[in-house]
Amino acid sequence: MFIFIEKVVLGMALLRILSGSIEIFAAFLMLKFNSVEKALIVNSSLALVGPIILILTTTIGVLGLVGGNISVVKILWIFLGVSCILIGVRW
Repeated sequence: MFIFIEKVVLGMALLRILSGSIEIFAAFLMLKFNSVEKALIVNSSLALVGPIILILTTTIGVLGLVGGNISVVKILWIFLGVSCILIGVRW
């Protein structure tokens, strides 16, 4: 049985798999270094990865919806929501 997977969904899923793999790799690095200071450095580096993956997956999803004739107002609401999430996480 052939299952059709949309390219947009596949792209979003692959980015999330990449993000999860980076998280797991970071956990192994923390265990390898066995130092609280170095673990905090590794953890801080992950603070960059999360928002980047969030923005990329959202962008891919919105671009996929644009093919389905989504209004400009809805796109602006989506990016405003993502911005609020990022601002809330940083403060």
